[in-house]
Amino acid sequence: MIAAIGLRLLPLCCAHCVASPFLAAGVMTLILGIDPGSRITGYGVVRDTGRGCVYVASGCIRTGSGELHERLQIVYRGVREVIKTYGPVTMGIEKVFMAKNADSALKLGQARGAAIVAGAEEELEIAEYTATQVKQAVAGTGGANKEQVMMMVMHLLKLTQKPQIDASDALAIALCHAHTRSSLLPHGLSTARSRGGRLRL
Repeated sequence: MIAAIGLRLLPLCCAHCVASPFLAAGVMTLILGIDPGSRITGYGVVRDTGRGCVYVASGCIRTGSGELHERLQIVYRGVREVIKTYGPVTMGIEKVFMAKNADSALKLGQARGAAIVAGAEEELEIAEYTATQVKQAVAGTGGANKEQVMMMVMHLLKLTQKPQIDASDALAIALCHAHTRSSLLPHGLSTARSRGGRLRL
């Protein structure tokens, strides 16, 4: 089924995550980030250890060139498959803030809806963020470009290879969600936050 819907699911945990003492302590939270699109939907899963985030998985759900309703079904099924595979308990997703035209905005909004319904169906806590909020949390400035965001994602998650751009955006959303949750909880990523709002290791 995974191959049929075009998912590229990576190993559940990296070596750093497996070796972490927080795993045994049961204090880690799996967070899913979604960068929605009617053609390509990026996903990223990170583990919030309470002292920072570690990489779990990322990839893209590619819908092909079928009818819109078929592509939306692929997004819905793909997001549910990611959730079932990795078991996140909370999800962050990017808000629609701009598009090339009204038709593109409508399709993007529908893809977001499909992803949100998939998360709700799996009973995930869901939060929405603007692109500016994500950039501010990860790169320290709302004016960061995609390459700058990707470099910070790689630095924060200790990645040695560049992720696909949509997957990178999804990982950034997951990191933003972790950062935001930490500010609302008594404990969280307090040691991973720095001046100016940007995450640090």
